[in-house]
Amino acid sequence: MHELAVAQALVEQVDAVIDQHGATQASLIRVRIGPLAGVVPELLAIAFPLAAAGSRMEHAELDFTHAPINVHCQTCGADTEAAINRLICGACGDWHTQILSGDELLLESVELETAPDVASNA
Repeated sequence: MHELAVAQALVEQVDAVIDQHGATQASLIRVRIGPLAGVVPELLAIAFPLAAAGSRMEHAELDFTHAPINVHCQTCGADTEAAINRLICGACGDWHTQILSGDELLLESVELETAPDVASNA
């Protein structure tokens, strides 16, 4: 299950975001996954708590947004949506297409929590 390795990389990436913004922890992590990314969201959801155990995102919610498959036709120039096993142009039906989206695995957003400022409460 390579989703565990993906989850570990996600934990490292979110940890860097937490440091960058001076936060204490992450509460929501949103990941954009396309059907051609080679990652099964359900398996990543199972692997994430294992990878995040003991980290600053241990209790964070993992949320997925799904990216559609879009292709650019090199014959007619149209940008259309395509199916996972049928990457043809939706306008002219030609198979000379280039994938525009649907193969991504991106950290889309992170909601962070910060410690209350003790000096301002005094």
